[in-house]
Amino acid sequence: MLYASEVAVAHRNLATVDLVIIGVYFAIVFGIGLYFARKERTSEDYFLAGRDIGWFFIGASLFVSNISTEHFIGLSGTGASSGLAVGHFEWLACLILLILGWVFVPFYLRSNVFTMPEFLERRFNRASAVYLAGISIIAYIFTKISVQLYAASVVLERVAGWSLWKTAVVLVIATGIYTVAGGLAAVIYTDTVQTLILITGAVVLTVIGLGRVGGLEHLRTMVPPDYFHMIKPVSDPNFPWTGIFFGAPILGIWYWCTDQVIVQRVLSARDEGHAKAGTIFAGFLKFCPSSCSFCPASSPSRFSPIRSKSRTSPIQLSSSTCFRSDL
Repeated sequence: MLYASEVAVAHRNLATVDLVIIGVYFAIVFGIGLYFARKERTSEDYFLAGRDIGWFFIGASLFVSNISTEHFIGLSGTGASSGLAVGHFEWLACLILLILGWVFVPFYLRSNVFTMPEFLERRFNRASAVYLAGISIIAYIFTKISVQLYAASVVLERVAGWSLWKTAVVLVIATGIYTVAGGLAAVIYTDTVQTLILITGAVVLTVIGLGRVGGLEHLRTMVPPDYFHMIKPVSDPNFPWTGIFFGAPILGIWYWCTDQVIVQRVLSARDEGHAKAGTIFAGFLKFCPSSCSFCPASSPSRFSPIRSKSRTSPIQLSSSTCFRSDL
């Protein structure tokens, strides 16, 4: 494994236009948070956005609640080292989201609950609710929040030369301000803004990356023939088809259909129809990460600013320091 201390990083200072764009982004995010913070709210307004969110915003929030920096780094690294088969987890989510919308959502909405632990408490007992809440908090701290903060800080450290720890602290404070102040409504609407930014940036990066390597056909000649094969043999050490078809759906249902962060979005829907439409829209968006992350990553030496003392590629470095935590 190659650690950050072993990498000589070449980065450029951000130009004025870069700083302006970052400033406008933060102004929009904080503006949304402050707008909802000034409104008079009940507990339902704060935790479930008044149960009045439309399908477009639900779908965008579901998407960006799952997609983050660990995707653009970890998914790219895994794709560069083992091929497109890692996209199974993204495409599988399209089907699991439909299960969320048509199997789980009707029960959740009719129960009129705020959280998944509350649903378990009504269905079983208090102990099961406490257990789920405790496990969820621990899992998110060690497998989700910490990974996202580290991945985002690594990116900014490599690109702009910002201090890793200072960047992580700023991200925590900034996110906490608009989340605590504005509640779920602020989170969902800022998620929508972030969805547009993520998709736009990913598409632009994909176009630039394919252009640098001479197009998709030339890219296929640069990688092993099985890199674009989605179905791997049972002997494959990373993505055997047995694990993908029989194991991954179990984890996918747990994550997409019972995770508090995900389910809270559909609980905020104004009705069951908007909740189902939101899951369809989110499933459509989940087709993007595989192609938009894998294609540029397949030839990182063409346009990456990171230079290693060894010959390990920068994308392999990314995958070694950041792990996927969502299915």
